Amino acid sequence: MSVETPRRIVLLRHAKADWPEVADHERPLAERGRADAPVAGRRLAETGIAVDLALCSTAARTRETWKLAVHELPHRPRTVYEDRLYDATLGDLLALLTETSDEVNDLLLIGHNPGMHALADALSARAEGDALGRLTASAFPTSAFAVIGFTGSWKTVEPDVGTLLEYWAPHD
Repeated sequence: MSVETPRRIVLLRHAKADWPEVADHERPLAERGRADAPVAGRRLAETGIAVDLALCSTAARTRETWKLAVHELPHRPRTVYEDRLYDATLGDLLALLTETSDEVNDLLLIGHNPGMHALADALSARAEGDALGRLTASAFPTSAFAVIGFTGSWKTVEPDVGTLLEYWAPHD
């Protein structure tokens, strides 16, 4: 693949989680989260993006979100459960992106805030329509996703490399 290949990064925040007496990593989805996750999957399917690889945090709430959302997609991408997505900083997330194989055109990350919001902000030098304003105003709520496009190799991903193509949140 050429280094001029257009690529997309989809950042999906896990759905609304419950707060039972368990470790944070093991928190399940709340009822609203179980309802919102398939809606996010359907909306993602409507974008027409054929995700090549999904990297999902190992936390219970992200795994459950992905399980509910992926059934709404026209095809199931290869999924890797990635420990480093849990409690990831912006630097951690950028490092994960630069490790992606150039055979992957469209990558989906299923993770947590504040990382998902920070990464969307950092990568988006430009935006289509009012996507950036809506992202900024919403603070990237649960079940929201952002789609960022860029051209080049994954090894070149850095702040301000992309265009925010789409931003969606379930209760906008």
